[in-house]
Amino acid sequence: MVDFVTPASIIPVLRGTSKKQVLQELARHAATVTGLRERAIFDVLLDREKLGTTGVGRGVAIPHGKLPQLTSVHGFVAKLEKPIDFDAVDDAPVDLIFMLLAPEKAGADHLKALAKVSRLLRDPALCQKLRGCETSDAIFAVIASQLDASAA
Repeated sequence: MVDFVTPASIIPVLRGTSKKQVLQELARHAATVTGLRERAIFDVLLDREKLGTTGVGRGVAIPHGKLPQLTSVHGFVAKLEKPIDFDAVDDAPVDLIFMLLAPEKAGADHLKALAKVSRLLRDPALCQKLRGCETSDAIFAVIASQLDASAA
């Protein structure tokens, strides 16, 4: 996962009071990292949410989408300042978000990235560590160390 997440793609404190506002902020940040239009990213995320919530439970959401202009998978991690209603499957408010953006033709790579993120964020201890982080570098270090441990 370190191959598609960098410290620059991490937002250690994201302010937002609604799902739509948080997705807008994530799109804004992703636009600066990817060079794509903020509106295109936001629209893809909203379209995916209309299919069903990406709030997977236990305070975690994994919004994702495909964009034709991308050439590789990009991951973005955000820790919300305050938990918000994200229409999660367990109705719990969300405070950790891992957004994935992939090329339109990514196919298996997109699914592999989603599976990897989902497996990682199912670990309650890891989520607690992430919730305790205050900087992008700290969040990145927790993710990297978890990946190193799972690869061993």
